[in-house]
Amino acid sequence: MITKQSIENLKNSIDIVDTVSSHIQLRKSGANYKANCPFHDEKTASFVVSPAKQIYHCFGCQAGGDSIKFVMEIEKLNYPEALEKLADQNNITLEYEQNDYKKQDTSIMQKLNDYYVRQLDSNHTATQYLKDRGIWQTTIEKFAIGYASSSGDTINFLKTNMLNLNDAREFGVVDISDTGMYARLNDRIIFPIMTNSGKICGFGGRTVTGHMAKYINSPQTKLFNKSKILYGYDKAAQDIHKKKQVIISEGYLDVVMLHQAGWTNTVATMGTALTKEHLPLLSRGEPEVLLAFDGDKAGRDATLKASRLLAQNSFDGSVVLFGDGIDPADMIKEGNIKELNDIFLSKIPFVKFIIDETIATYDIANPYQKKQCLDELLIFLKTLDDIIAHEYKPYLSSKLNIQPQYVRLNNTQRKRENDISLVAKDIAELSVIKTAISSDEMFDIVVDSLNEDMFGTHKMEFNMLFDDTQNPKLIELGLTDNISTLSTQELGFQITMMTIKHYKTQLIQTKQDISMSFKQKAIKIKELQKKIKELA
Repeated sequence: MITKQSIENLKNSIDIVDTVSSHIQLRKSGANYKANCPFHDEKTASFVVSPAKQIYHCFGCQAGGDSIKFVMEIEKLNYPEALEKLADQNNITLEYEQNDYKKQDTSIMQKLNDYYVRQLDSNHTATQYLKDRGIWQTTIEKFAIGYASSSGDTINFLKTNMLNLNDAREFGVVDISDTGMYARLNDRIIFPIMTNSGKICGFGGRTVTGHMAKYINSPQTKLFNKSKILYGYDKAAQDIHKKKQVIISEGYLDVVMLHQAGWTNTVATMGTALTKEHLPLLSRGEPEVLLAFDGDKAGRDATLKASRLLAQNSFDGSVVLFGDGIDPADMIKEGNIKELNDIFLSKIPFVKFIIDETIATYDIANPYQKKQCLDELLIFLKTLDDIIAHEYKPYLSSKLNIQPQYVRLNNTQRKRENDISLVAKDIAELSVIKTAISSDEMFDIVVDSLNEDMFGTHKMEFNMLFDDTQNPKLIELGLTDNISTLSTQELGFQITMMTIKHYKTQLIQTKQDISMSFKQKAIKIKELQKKIKELA
């Protein structure tokens, strides 16, 4: 956790004009600066930046705040990510309260990638491969693509530059075997993997010398969680926000080539299926999600699984289908941009795709298989929002050639397993917990004001805030629409109510406690009544 003093130092050191002008063009207007608002379409500039007050405000859409808020909104970062981004841009060192990886010197990752980038120029095989794939030099530079030669070369670089080998091992760069230390990536084209705020957290490597594994990634580390990070998100975030759409492709080259061809809102999973841990990132700005995986069987299976996950979590989006053996990178290399654009325009909504793919696995000319198919799809539809599910009743009945009355959803009676919004007993407690995970600032308020005993129903979720923030229950809570994220004022009120409730419970327990003497009980009751009165 970043210290409060460190945050204050950052705020006092950064300038709102510098922050905003790094994203949009500002024009001087008296004591202030003006621009067209980056958060909504307008022809007349109503976006004002005040250097004196160190704030921005749009008189059109009412967006406003300080440098931190601007970076959060324009780059779709959470609070600590925005702090780290601003600190890096302004060469300011943040301090952390917890003894975690952020206190370590992670610059070794950037220095190592700079070395990989220099190595690329001297390796003809690697540069020729990139050229053959149609990747421009400007694109190579944009994505900082490099080359890792031998294991010994990498280790010599680390030692020669006196970089910490223990850190290199902890960050997944090197490891130790019976024969000694070795670099995990060698003889491979290197794709640096960035956090949302633009720091290198890991590497992906593509073999150019015939290794059995075509692609490998850094191992899971404190820096790198491949089930949570999307490759290219740091470069795509701004255009995702502008276009209100995110394209998810299958690999590094798809992202690189789609950005090169103008689809700069593209990201990719990294050798893993789309997971629930990806959803909080994808939900930022509520963009339409477009799945653009490869056209082979593995790609189609991944598309089906991802479609189910996204549809069941109320994401708006579609899939695009490529022919078997065809992927976006190859189409761009061959210059088939128009055909690719037509494919992107011929998108199929998630639920429609799932229905079609499921029906294709049954012989619906057989009444028994038709019934099995219907049962499977009813189970799926009952996991969706009621309105969405009912919208697809006519489509499902038409595809199966059955009467609509046989598509019985009964969504009002269903219970989704592990759905916090349906099984919650105390919405107020969950709202407090959801607010705590929304930013470091809110987290501090909650943990400084409440403790485990003040939660009657959701003690477990409260304790997850300290040591299990990636627990699926917390992730799902963050995506549950009918649990509110509270404002500072609302949070203060809710904390007061929970504290009063806690003291009242203690008051009842004290009155019923036969182990206490009359005097002790009287003193305790008086203290509790005083606390309740002060809060009320």
